Amino acid sequence: MSGRARLTLVSWAATLMAAGALLPLVRPATWIFTAAFVLALVSGAGTLARRAPLAAPVTVLAQTAVALLALTAVFAHEQAVLWLLPGPEAVSHAVDLFRAGAEDVGRYAAPAPDTEGIRLMLVGGVVVIGLLVDALAVTFRRAAPAGLPLLALYSVAAGLSGGGAGRLWFLLAGTGYLLLLLAEGRDRLSRWGRVFGGAQRTGRPGTTVGSGAQSFAPVRTGRRIGAVALGVALVVPFALPGLSGGLLAGGGGGEGSGGAGKGGTISTVNPLVSLQDDLRQQEDREVLRYRTNAVDTSGMYLRLVALDQFDGLSWKSSVRPVVDVPERLPWPEGLAQDVRVTEVTGNFVASGNYEQKWLPMPFPASRVDVEGRWRYEPAGRMLVGDDKQTTRGARYQVTSLDVRPTAERLAAAGPAPEELRREYTKVPSSLPGDVKATALEVTRDARNDYERAVRLQDWFARDGGFRYDVDVQSGTGAQAVSRFLKDKEGFCVHFSFSMAAMARTLGIPARVAVGFMPGTAQSDGSVSVGIRDAHAWPELYFEGAGWTRFEPTPQRGSTPSYARETTPSGSATGPAQPQQSASAQPSAAPSAAESCTPQMRRLGECGPEQAAVEAASDGSGPDLMGTVLVVLGVALVLVLPLLPLFWRSRARARRLGPAGSWDAEEAAAVPSGPAPADGRPGRSSARGAGGTAARTLAVWREINDTAWDYGVEPDESRTPRAAAARIVRLGELRGESADAVHRVARAVEEVLYAPRPQPVAGLAEEAGRVRAGFHAGANRRTRLRALLAPRSAVRVRWAASARWASATARWSERREALTARFRRAPHGAG
Repeated sequence: MSGRARLTLVSWAATLMAAGALLPLVRPATWIFTAAFVLALVSGAGTLARRAPLAAPVTVLAQTAVALLALTAVFAHEQAVLWLLPGPEAVSHAVDLFRAGAEDVGRYAAPAPDTEGIRLMLVGGVVVIGLLVDALAVTFRRAAPAGLPLLALYSVAAGLSGGGAGRLWFLLAGTGYLLLLLAEGRDRLSRWGRVFGGAQRTGRPGTTVGSGAQSFAPVRTGRRIGAVALGVALVVPFALPGLSGGLLAGGGGGEGSGGAGKGGTISTVNPLVSLQDDLRQQEDREVLRYRTNAVDTSGMYLRLVALDQFDGLSWKSSVRPVVDVPERLPWPEGLAQDVRVTEVTGNFVASGNYEQKWLPMPFPASRVDVEGRWRYEPAGRMLVGDDKQTTRGARYQVTSLDVRPTAERLAAAGPAPEELRREYTKVPSSLPGDVKATALEVTRDARNDYERAVRLQDWFARDGGFRYDVDVQSGTGAQAVSRFLKDKEGFCVHFSFSMAAMARTLGIPARVAVGFMPGTAQSDGSVSVGIRDAHAWPELYFEGAGWTRFEPTPQRGSTPSYARETTPSGSATGPAQPQQSASAQPSAAPSAAESCTPQMRRLGECGPEQAAVEAASDGSGPDLMGTVLVVLGVALVLVLPLLPLFWRSRARARRLGPAGSWDAEEAAAVPSGPAPADGRPGRSSARGAGGTAARTLAVWREINDTAWDYGVEPDESRTPRAAAARIVRLGELRGESADAVHRVARAVEEVLYAPRPQPVAGLAEEAGRVRAGFHAGANRRTRLRALLAPRSAVRVRWAASARWASATARWSERREALTARFRRAPHGAG
C-alpha cells in the first residue's frame, strides 16, 4: 500500500474514531454507518483526484462535490434531480431538515431519538470534519493541523454529553490522531528511500530473526511515545479534582470526599445548570418510580439538595462536613414534638439512565435504607454519593415525616436561634434596593413572619401578575432577581430564588431546595417521576416547625395546606392510590406520558400541570439563524488560522504544476539585477511570457519563498547566481539541496540573458529537494512557523495593496478627466 493510500485510510478511520464520542447522544446509533459510507466516497474521490493528478484545491473541490451529491442522495433523493443532483427543491428540503434537527437538539435530552433532522446534522458534520482531515493530512500532507477538526468534533460531543464524553471515546479519538501522525511520519520517511531496521535479533543458536518482521526504529519510538501520552492523559485525571455536570440530567453535580467514619466534606457545584433544559424536554423520561403508604402524595416532594448560600452571583450549597449514614437520622432541626407528624414509608427504584450524586428523598427523612457508598450531610439532611456512587438503578427505602403544622402554630412561632438566623438571612451587598423595597410593600400590614411568607407566596403565584415561562434567561444573581421582579416572567428557579432572597431581606431564614415534584400516580398503585417533574422551591424556617416548604411558582406543584387560605379544587399531581403494604418493589421501566393536543390546549382542557409542561417544551429549540451563526463562527475560528497554509500550498502547486503558472506581478520581484533607470520593464518581465521562461521563473520564485519561510529573507537587488549563493549560505544547505539551488539559478540566468534559452527538465523536483533540505536543517519551531505562518504569505497583502493603489490611480485619472470635460462643456456649447 502506498503512503498516500495508507494516509487516506487512516484519515477515514481517525474521523470515525473521533465521531464515536457522538454515539451515546442518539439512539439508535445507526447514523454512524451512513456517515462512514459517505465519508468513504469522499475519501475515494480524493484518492482518484490525487492520482490524476489534480491540483490540491481542485482535489478538495472535487471531494466537496462528491460529498454534496452523496448527502443529497441519502437525505433528499426524492426532491433531487435524477435522485442525485441538488436542485432548488432538494436544497429547500435540506434546510427544512436542518431546521427540524436544530429544534430536536434543543428539545430532547441525551440520548435523543434518531430523527431525520438530527441524522442530517450528525452525518453532515462528520463528513465535513472528515473532508477537512483528509485535505490537511493527505492532500496537503500536514497531519498535525488535522488534529484541530478532530478536536472540534470530540469537543462538541463532550459538551453535548454534559461535560465529558467518557474515557473510552477519548481513548478512541486520541488513538486515531496518533495513528494519523504515525502514518504521516512513515510516509515522510519512505520518501527518502527504503528504511531498514536495526541488526537482526538472534534466536536459537544457528538461527536469526529477520528485521523485516520488526517495525523500524522511528516508528517504534513514535508508537511508544503515543502510548505513553495516551496513558498519561487517561491516568492523570484520576489524581486531579474535577467537577461533574448537571444535576437532573445525569452525571451528578457534586463530589463527596473523605474516608469512612466521620471525616470528609461535600463540595457541590451549582445544581441548576441543567434544570431549565430538563423542563424543556418534549418527551418526558422517567427518572424513578416509587410506592408509598402515604394517603396523599400531592405534597411528597422528592428533595435532592438545599442551596443555602447566596453570594450575589448565584445560589449554591455550602461546603459542609459529611458523615456515615446513621441507622436513624436525627430529629429535624427546630421541629417541636407536639407538631402533628405522620411517619410514611416509600420504596424507590431509580431508572438505569438516571445518574445523580444526590439521592432523591422526601423531606425530612428519618431513616434511609440504601446500599452503596453514601454519605450524610446533617445541615441539609441530604445523602450524597461517595467514590463515584450514583443513583443509577438504585433501590432504596425511605421513612420520612409528613409534617403538617397549622397556620396558627406558624403564626405564633418564636424567633429563630441567633446562629441560624445569622447564616440564613445573609444577603449580598450587591442586591438591588428595590428587592427589599418590593418585599416590604408586598408584606405591608402583615403581623408576623408567617403572614409575610404567605403574602410573598401568593403575590408570586396569584396576585402579582407573574407568568410562568421556561424560555426566559435563567440568571440567578442579584441583578437577575431585580430584573425578574420587573419583567414578571420566569420559571421555578426565578420564583424560588426571588422569594428566598426577599424573605431574607425581611429577616426570615430562607434557602432553596431542588428536586422533583411528587410525580404522577399509575394504575398499578405506583408513582412515576419524570424529568419534567424537576423543580425548585423555597424553604423558610419557623421555630417549632423547622424548615417549611412554600410554593410561589404558578401552575407548578401544590401549595401546602398550612400556606393557603382555602384548599384548592385540584393539584398539579393527583394523589396516588398506594397499597397499604410497601414491600413490593416498583418497576423502573420508563413510561410514556400522554401529551396535550393543540385542540385541547386551546380549550383549556389540559389542566395546570399539562399547561406547565407544554409551556416548558414549546419552542425550546434554538432558532435557525442562531444555529447558523454559531456554526459559521466555529468554522471561521477553525479555518482562519489555516488560511496562510492554504494560500502557500496553492501557490506551490500552481508554480510547480505541469503548467508552471507565473504572472507579471511575480515577475517584478524576481532577483534579476537592478531595473533600468528609465523605469521600463526589466528583461525578466519582458521575457516572462514564454512557456520555458514562465516555468523556470515560477520555480525560482518558489525556491526564494521557501527560503523566506525558513528565515532567509529575499534580496531583490542580487543576480540569480548571487542570490543562490546567499540562500545556500544563510540556509546552511548542504549536498543535493545546495546543488539544486545553483542549478535552478543557472537556468534562470539562461532564461534572462541567453538569446534562445533551452528548456530544463526536472525543475519542480529541484524545488522539492531545496524544500527538503530546509526542512531537514530546521528545528521544530521553525518547521511549524514555515507550515502554519509562512513569511511569504505577506505577498497576499502586497498584491492587495498594489491592486488597491492601481484601482485608486485609475479612478483618480477618470475623475480628473470627467472634471475637465465638464469644465470645458459650457465653452463648447457657446
